[in-house]
Amino acid sequence: MTRTPDGLSFLPLGGTGEIGMNFNLYRLTQNGHETWLAIDCGIGFSGNDTPEAEVLMPDPAFIAERAAQLCGLVITHAHEDHLGAVAHLWPYLRCPVYATPFAAAVLRRKLGEAHLAHQVKIHVIRPSTRFEVGPFDLQFVSVTHSVAEAQAIAIRTPHGMVVHTGDWKLDEQPLVGPLTDLDTFRALGDEGVLAMVCDSTNALKEGKSQSEAEVRTGLTDLIATLEGRVAVTCFASNVARVESIAKAAQASGRAVMIVGRSLRNLEVAARECGYFSDLPSFLTEQDARDVEDDNLLMIITGSQGEPRSALSRIASDTHPNISLGQGDTVIYSSRMIPGNEQAVMAVQDNLTRRGVTVLTDKDAMVHTSGHATRDDIRRLYEIVRPTYSVPTHGEWRHLTAHAALAREVGAIPVLLEDGDLLNLSPGEVKVIDTAPTGRLALDGGRLLPMTGGVLAARRKMLFNGMVIASFAVDDEGYVIGEPKISAPGLLEADDPESVRISEEFADAIDVIPDELRQDDTAFRDAAKTALRRALGRKLQKRPLVDVHLLRV
Repeated sequence: MTRTPDGLSFLPLGGTGEIGMNFNLYRLTQNGHETWLAIDCGIGFSGNDTPEAEVLMPDPAFIAERAAQLCGLVITHAHEDHLGAVAHLWPYLRCPVYATPFAAAVLRRKLGEAHLAHQVKIHVIRPSTRFEVGPFDLQFVSVTHSVAEAQAIAIRTPHGMVVHTGDWKLDEQPLVGPLTDLDTFRALGDEGVLAMVCDSTNALKEGKSQSEAEVRTGLTDLIATLEGRVAVTCFASNVARVESIAKAAQASGRAVMIVGRSLRNLEVAARECGYFSDLPSFLTEQDARDVEDDNLLMIITGSQGEPRSALSRIASDTHPNISLGQGDTVIYSSRMIPGNEQAVMAVQDNLTRRGVTVLTDKDAMVHTSGHATRDDIRRLYEIVRPTYSVPTHGEWRHLTAHAALAREVGAIPVLLEDGDLLNLSPGEVKVIDTAPTGRLALDGGRLLPMTGGVLAARRKMLFNGMVIASFAVDDEGYVIGEPKISAPGLLEADDPESVRISEEFADAIDVIPDELRQDDTAFRDAAKTALRRALGRKLQKRPLVDVHLLRV
């Protein structure tokens, strides 16, 4: 990247042009010296276009090369798409982390699981506090969202102020946490805001946001009408929603059991920070064994159809302790994240097949979004009055709708995608350079590039299968016995087609030239070519091919 004069720039590496994986950078250049600030570091979930992976995160290579100039990572709130990647990517960043008490409590448990708890310095910042990170003068501004202690950030620099909203909405009765602090936003607007980097998730949704109070009433009314076992699934980090579900259960005389590790971690973090103080401890799976079905409500992870989640295992009847069936009800107090529709529908279909009644927000008032609708967005622009609008946190359709709305209320929109380096000040506000971007997949405990050889091979195997051939040769390179072929997912062992391919492959390696037979690598490559030809003629596919050669 080319060097720029002193000034302020913005660079999204994740979350702009896509849902999830929020990872944003600000660069302040003073006297030729660059300092970078990171805001949020989150994961995304695989969709139908990436079936070879489940959990994705932005590639930090660009900022990892500049880690010495990275003064800190600030977390806006404790959702997975904003802090879920910290435990995986921090070894590349190696900078202090700044978070509110609740986000810090959630993050500590993640870092502990990754054996990083004693390496990462976490600065706990109270909500609505002004603080400094390197040369950046920052101020948390409390906003309402579907998680406790969500914060926008005012970034003051010698080159102007930027308001980075994070995720937010307007809710007159959020139930947990304060209202969005419009008075502080108005004061920032009076001070003068160069640009607002703003959430676009619901920029297509007309009207005002619905309140969490309406959801609590809807859940209470619905659960009171139900018999048998009742399970509710929601985002594990939504403290207000978990509290609403628990209070609705109490109103119907039901004890509350939580199922899933992320929900157990939420309860510990929430109680540590003073939330759920008027709720008894939730039951564990063992505690709940003696509770009658009509007196029990379960809060269960897995609202997005995650294959290994508790709800997915219950739906497929593979959970070790819990089963649901005829007469039971599952309530989805959540929305489907784009890309997860097929997985969610598969779980719902399995539940229905078992006789479970599945209810969603189409059936009752059981969910509301934590993101600002068009009316909310319009009002915030009218209060903050930024000169420029930078839509983030959304796919291109969300960003363009947000940009059109910003223009209506007098801001100048600037549309970006991940990797666009935007000059904010001084001079013209425009994209001046690009940074390399990419996605990493979490594969067990390791990170793999989505474009790398391992996942490329997995993708090919997924759609075209894999064929492995093995054969033995003597010292002179002549085949001993019959070659063996294995093609799981393509051919049955006793399939006549498999027999014909094996015979054709055996004939092909018999005629490989003698000069290739003394070099194992050359012999193996020639055998692979022969196998591909045999497969292509018979199967009309191009599976991943491997050949094992044993010289005896």
